[in-house]
Amino acid sequence: MTKDTKNPPIDRVDGRMKVTGGANYFADFELPNMAYCVIVGSEIARGTITSLDTKKAQGAPGVLGVFTHQNRPPIPGWDATVGGPADGPPPKPKTEETYRILSSPKILFDGQPIAIVVADTYERATYAASLVKATYAKQAARTDLSKHVAEGIAPGGSGDYSRGKADAHQTAPVTLEAQYTIPIEVHNPMELHGILAHWTGPDTLMIYAKTQGVNATQNAMAQAFKLDPKNIHVHTEFMGGGFGMGLRTWPQETAVVAIARKIGRPLKLVMNRSQMFTLVGHRPYTVQTIRMGADQTGKLVSISHAATAETARYEDFTEATVNMTKFMYACPNVSTRYRIVRLDRSVPIWMRGPGEATGAFALESAMDEMAHKLNLDPIEFRLRNYTETDPEHNRPYSSKHLKEAYQKGAEAIGWSNRKPQPGSLREGNWLIGYGMSTGVFNAFRWEASARALLKADGSLTLQSAVTDIGPGTGTALTMIAHNVLGVPVERIKVEYGDTSLPKAPSQGGSAIVSAVGSAVFDACTAIKQALIELAVKDGGSLAGRQADELTLADGILSADKEPGKKVTVSELMQANNLTVIDRTKESKAGPDHQKYSVYSFSVHFVQVRVNPMTGVVRVAKAVSVADSGRIISPKTAASQMIGGVAGGIGMALTEEAVIDHRFGRFVNNNFADYHVAVHADVPAIETIMIDKPDPIINPMGAKGMGEIALIGFAGAVANAVFNATGQRVRHLPITPDKVMQKLV
Repeated sequence: MTKDTKNPPIDRVDGRMKVTGGANYFADFELPNMAYCVIVGSEIARGTITSLDTKKAQGAPGVLGVFTHQNRPPIPGWDATVGGPADGPPPKPKTEETYRILSSPKILFDGQPIAIVVADTYERATYAASLVKATYAKQAARTDLSKHVAEGIAPGGSGDYSRGKADAHQTAPVTLEAQYTIPIEVHNPMELHGILAHWTGPDTLMIYAKTQGVNATQNAMAQAFKLDPKNIHVHTEFMGGGFGMGLRTWPQETAVVAIARKIGRPLKLVMNRSQMFTLVGHRPYTVQTIRMGADQTGKLVSISHAATAETARYEDFTEATVNMTKFMYACPNVSTRYRIVRLDRSVPIWMRGPGEATGAFALESAMDEMAHKLNLDPIEFRLRNYTETDPEHNRPYSSKHLKEAYQKGAEAIGWSNRKPQPGSLREGNWLIGYGMSTGVFNAFRWEASARALLKADGSLTLQSAVTDIGPGTGTALTMIAHNVLGVPVERIKVEYGDTSLPKAPSQGGSAIVSAVGSAVFDACTAIKQALIELAVKDGGSLAGRQADELTLADGILSADKEPGKKVTVSELMQANNLTVIDRTKESKAGPDHQKYSVYSFSVHFVQVRVNPMTGVVRVAKAVSVADSGRIISPKTAASQMIGGVAGGIGMALTEEAVIDHRFGRFVNNNFADYHVAVHADVPAIETIMIDKPDPIINPMGAKGMGEIALIGFAGAVANAVFNATGQRVRHLPITPDKVMQKLV
């Protein structure tokens, strides 16, 4: 249920299309003479291929080619950027190794592609792939971060942070030191990853891909193949879940494009579920230590936050794990330290909530632990250290309504029922506990473009290259246009997910409504201004009136003080011989944006039930409060928060990708053994929106919500488990064995 919103909720504009099968995802596209490919992965985590037998595979029915490091087609752009990925983000500092798919017999991680088999059907390609045999000179691999934490290195460009006195917690009246662990988590959306590549000419390329940014994929392929980006057409209108894995173009995608050019046929790759664990990133295993000090009044004296995360030998991946600690609370002495350890693993990637979700678990668990030591209510402890200005950058927040969020969430969860003494509440055989936690994420506004076309029949078309990965971007853009132009929502069409449309950033970082929405707002505002100018000009229907005296709603422009004076948009355009009013606008943050710290905030409250005989933890009730500016689309906003809670329950209680470190290989790389939260794990979720516009970020006053829906939730669950049992589980997920180990 969503509260405190001013916009009437509307259904998803693409909802019916999706549930009736009308939405085409990348793998749904079929092209004439299309071929299929299947990846063969390595069976070791580190070493060298000594022999590779592809003869049987090449002779199998329907096989068009078997491509290995011995015959992979050239990828021109890769040679120019050795030492950094040519198929993803900008090159980073040179690491111990260089990974170029199918370019060397060296093996850098388990499951690394050693061959790509191409056939005229997917089934034939799958069978032929099973016939590829390799032998290896195996080397000892290190894949266990816990044994190599001391070997962490400071990534380039991200130094340690400090203000005030170092180690001031040592002399504080009340101190805490604790270690928290986040395991490997894997994105695992329903839609598998892949690409369909079709060379429509010697230097022209059509791509259907699972990408969170068609322009980003276009640019990555242009770099890899030394093409003009205008010659590359990328289409991704619908995406069946991304969670961050689609924020870069992966090496296997680039290889498929190269092979498609070689065979002269459209070529499709759809990865299998086990490959989703090794080839498209994951949330990195991270070990964190919090050292905290406070005085007897509950004022923080010092926070020290150190995090060490895994990365690959061949590429340094970093994220903002410790950033929340720098500014979240009023504390005079704060230091953070971030390190990475290069392992024989595939490279991680951002996962929903990215490093902030990892860091929030440690910080917000520590805040709860310290509140207990001080005999303070966890909300009261946070309020005693509340700050209206950003202590990291010494500037005001653009908007912050966390106090109201604490109050409303506490009322909704029944926080007054919480007992300070852990283990005090029971219902039958269940121990009952309450927990809460805060979340925060940068509210970005990136540069974006959008086009709006108002036709004489009163219909409106919006265009942007942005990909909608599921949060309801099309619905939000529809609402923004409706609010500006008054066009009925059923008469608005949104076209997106294609590089032929105005440029847009990748969908990630909770920034799309702010970025693309602002461009839509500006384009629609320009159309509104054009209509007013037509109406008030000499001889116009509303000549002599001022622009601020006119209202545009439901396709009618009327004078506020003269209800009888009005003209329909259709009449106005026909009178001026216009069939369409077409406006394209580019939009980006203004200079005032730099004067403020702009964040979205959330507060998560949970009630858990813990069975002391079995260690089973159930989230019985969840309330999530979003302080994310103006709510544009209430229904999809609530859906975002609900989805974040579902993911947070998985993060807290079930999700963990387990590696057998003898082999450097996942043992639960499937949906049967990798446990995500399902219906039985997720209770009814109440969402509350503060819904107060941010005056700085954009003309709508809307801030991002997708990340804060997850950030902090795992901490709320862990804190509730402590309140229920008196036992603190600091190493996720909170599985029954860990609970029982503490209770016994």
